[in-house]
Amino acid sequence: MNKTTKRLLFAVLILLLFLLTVYFVLALYYREGFSLNTWINGVYCTGKTVEEVNSELLSHTEAPDVVIVDKAGEKYTITLADVDYHADFSSALEAYRQEQNPYLWVDNVLFHSRRTLAPVVTVDEEALRRAYNALDFVQTEQKRIKDYSLTRDAEGAYVFTDGLSDRIDLEKAFLALKQIVENGQETLNLQESGCYYEITPDESQKALRNLWKEIERFQTCDIVYCFGEERHPVTAADCAFFLTAENGLPVQDEKGSFVLDEQAVTAYVQSLAEEYDGYGRTRQFHSTRGDVITIDGGTYGSKMDRKKETAYLLEHLLDPGVHTGTPQSHIPSYEREAFCYGKNDIGDTYIEVDMTEQKMYYYEKGVLKLETEIVTGNMRRRMGTPEGVNFVYNKQKNRVLRGPGYASPVKFWMPVKGGIGIHDAGWRKEFGGDIYQTAGSHGCINTPKDKMEELFDCVQIGTPVVMFY
Repeated sequence: MNKTTKRLLFAVLILLLFLLTVYFVLALYYREGFSLNTWINGVYCTGKTVEEVNSELLSHTEAPDVVIVDKAGEKYTITLADVDYHADFSSALEAYRQEQNPYLWVDNVLFHSRRTLAPVVTVDEEALRRAYNALDFVQTEQKRIKDYSLTRDAEGAYVFTDGLSDRIDLEKAFLALKQIVENGQETLNLQESGCYYEITPDESQKALRNLWKEIERFQTCDIVYCFGEERHPVTAADCAFFLTAENGLPVQDEKGSFVLDEQAVTAYVQSLAEEYDGYGRTRQFHSTRGDVITIDGGTYGSKMDRKKETAYLLEHLLDPGVHTGTPQSHIPSYEREAFCYGKNDIGDTYIEVDMTEQKMYYYEKGVLKLETEIVTGNMRRRMGTPEGVNFVYNKQKNRVLRGPGYASPVKFWMPVKGGIGIHDAGWRKEFGGDIYQTAGSHGCINTPKDKMEELFDCVQIGTPVVMFY
């Protein structure tokens, strides 16, 4: 072996000895801390002690929110900062440090440099329970009736409370919450954690539930009363009111059909009539002159046939065909018909007779079509034209109006109440003013011929005539 080879071998030996010395020096250096190139939860930990790394990890750790999810997907949140949350990575860090072989630090550099560790979490259990008890679902569950019940709501409709389904074992749910908090988890799914009771109803409970299904169907009534443009549906509360009840529950006959309370149905029709009948109603009318007039009486207005409507309901309420969930319009039967129906049955087409101003107006679909001065009944002779909401019940041409001591031919005649009507008065030269006070008519509404002809051509039989002072 020549000198060159010996020198080369000696140099290699010295280098290997140096590298080996460095390797063991590093191994000894990292023996009390974490090995070279160690990362924990994103923190560089090489050479650091457990205490140092724990302190640094805690500086990056905030108290999380824990979310509780129920079967319906509703979420409820507890902020752990409010329950004295504490985290400590020491035991997990020490266990990991013990795993590391300081003499195999090269292996750590190449293969095992990054690790995620979870802390040991502690909270104040009493504070956690208070926060848990304040959650909406917990309070609802604590107040919940633990059975089936059938009661009436504020409007009178039957309502069913299912106190058996989806009942939550609150203590089990709390223990599950405590467990996930201690495990460092942030979501508790109540269903997946088995926090719901499994309850099988008994026979009486099943019978009550089946009764509710029948009531629910019956209370879904399709009948919608139509009063002109207004709609009045038969509500669930109305349907409940129609049922004969004993001990708070509807009565069923031997066939299983509900028994209707005829008096209740009659009272319902009576209330409808009182609300929507126009005949005999006191009305508030916005006059052309600008004020609101209260008008009683008159011949105008609809009057529901109460007997027929009661019979209609008694016949149809037990028919499954009116409990489908699809609204069905129903126009009631009437003893007296009207030009318009509903609470505002005068509508927007009417004749207005202002006897104080001695003016008459005709509105058609809300548009003023005619305005004229008139002469009404003679006040001095106590023949004043009566107030009220009446209607045009006939139209005739070329009539002779007769009464005690007079016979007056007219071209156009529209009676509105008994022998009182609107007509032309060819014998008059002037209209309006205070003529009616001393030289008025026998009670009719005298109108200039040209205006009367125009009005006669426009007005339909049945048109309301609003007459007031």
